[in-house]
Amino acid sequence: MEGLINIFVRSVFIDNMVFAYFLGMCSYLAVSRTVSTANGLGIAVVFVLGITVPVNYLIENYFLSAGAMAWIGQNFANVDLSFLSFIMFIAVIASMVQLVEMVVEKFAPTLYSSLGIFLPLIAVNCAILGGSLFMQEREYANIAEATSFGLGSGAGFYLAIVGIAAIREKIRYSNVPGPLRGLGITFIVTGLMGIAFMSFMGIKL
Repeated sequence: MEGLINIFVRSVFIDNMVFAYFLGMCSYLAVSRTVSTANGLGIAVVFVLGITVPVNYLIENYFLSAGAMAWIGQNFANVDLSFLSFIMFIAVIASMVQLVEMVVEKFAPTLYSSLGIFLPLIAVNCAILGGSLFMQEREYANIAEATSFGLGSGAGFYLAIVGIAAIREKIRYSNVPGPLRGLGITFIVTGLMGIAFMSFMGIKL
């Protein structure tokens, strides 16, 4: 249990998708104008990462990696389908994003219209695919660790996008120099938040 908490905390603060790797910056910048839309997208990202990372873990370890299908029979013991991992990961992500899009459109039409094109674009959000690729690279021991990493990565993205949205709402009332208004000051604040999150790297888990 302690190991799962460590993975979760590390993926939220130390290996944050936005501030440590700068993944998913397109939706992070575009949808963070208000806290309400940032909150909706953040929850969607948490859900998609929390589902796709463990599902892709199962696909990777029971079907795609070398010798993964030995459980079917000895004839499949030498099968290596790892070259399909990239396209399979994307297929799983696209399916989950389509499900999220339908649910949001059905139960939260206002949020659906606010998010616009950026909700279906979660399917090609590099932070979502990055979660599955990091899972594959780090070779987690079981599905519980993969799930903890997926949820932690989603929570980290949620924390980042809601945090910058709250700052952007407040900064409208500040005396920002003209050339820096909009994305200019947002890039500066993002860089400062990234530096702030680097302070968590000294924590030993």
